[in-house]
Amino acid sequence: MREELNQGLIDFLKASPTPFHATASLVQRLEAAGYQRLDERETWFTEANGRYYVTRNDSSIVAFKLGRHSPLQGGIRMVGAHTDSPCLRVKPQPELQRQGFWQLGVEVYGGALLAPWFDRDLSLAGRVTFRRDGKVESQLIDFRAPIATIPNLAIHLNRTANEGWAINPQTELPPILAQVAGDERADFRALLTDQLAREHGLNADVVLDYELSFYDTQSAAVIGLNGDFIAGARLDNLLSCYAGLQALLNTETEESCLFVANDHEEVGSCSACGADGPMLEQILQRLLPEGDEYVRTIQKSLLVSADNAHGVHPNYADKHDANHGPKLNAGPVIKVNSNQRYATNSETAGFFRHLCMAEEVPVQSFVVRSDMGCGSTIGPITASHLGVRS
Repeated sequence: MREELNQGLIDFLKASPTPFHATASLVQRLEAAGYQRLDERETWFTEANGRYYVTRNDSSIVAFKLGRHSPLQGGIRMVGAHTDSPCLRVKPQPELQRQGFWQLGVEVYGGALLAPWFDRDLSLAGRVTFRRDGKVESQLIDFRAPIATIPNLAIHLNRTANEGWAINPQTELPPILAQVAGDERADFRALLTDQLAREHGLNADVVLDYELSFYDTQSAAVIGLNGDFIAGARLDNLLSCYAGLQALLNTETEESCLFVANDHEEVGSCSACGADGPMLEQILQRLLPEGDEYVRTIQKSLLVSADNAHGVHPNYADKHDANHGPKLNAGPVIKVNSNQRYATNSETAGFFRHLCMAEEVPVQSFVVRSDMGCGSTIGPITASHLGVRS
């Protein structure tokens, strides 16, 4: 069971280099389990025991199964996560030709740790919008092969490199794709046109726009002398997307269950498909009765906002509060913040502990050091929009 889950997570990470691909991967697994797509532009016809999903912007998804009992009777069990991760995104006019190299200008998306992007075998993936036969279409692409790298400056030319330096993303992060002859002009949109033809057999008349991100081609893996760890990119927060999906697919209950994975959490969630937008609320409004019954259903519901917690690093243990340092492989972590950076309160934390105790699952607690700032996630945002316990 454990090995199967671990391999399933690794396969999901590999198939999901961008939020678009993560959503497509979730859709593939949902449809294999009998879930039906609902189009937000059409009238919906749902029924008890039905299984459905909705996507928005190709990068956010809500999946739900309606129980035999009315949601008004027992509420909805919800799990929320996010599909996006910090990365380097290609600029709209990215072509750079310097010193005989073809490079692409990039913008840092989210709170990225920049140093690990150097000296990696990078590929490129995302969504391309193009015109074909007079119609505007969009398609996901993934080069898969290592087509770029961001080389470090040799120690001989940067003698203070190991003393720490501030990385300038404008000048130091443009990846190198190729060498070019003196008067040869690189054309990024032509490259995308070729990729559409190679990957999908699509002959685009013109590439209109794109949302593309570089990613490390090294696959996620189980590592460590005893196989104690899973290492891989985008664990924050595709790990929770995978766990939430597995929970939805494998839970046997007569109550209604819902899984939401929003895009744009890493940049504030303020978008049509982000947690600070209306997506989840609008979907629930279409599923549930109006007015009094809607409010009653929400008040009987519970949301688990699932995101990653920082385990104690043995080299930097002082970065954690001494009494609240989560250990790897020691159980789920309840994150608490008195300034409402997390949505947890005593009742919701107590109920979660009660569930874990019933299943003999150990539980940990996390509180940030009092002299450090605290991160946040979709929990407080979703709770404030819906008024749902979280």
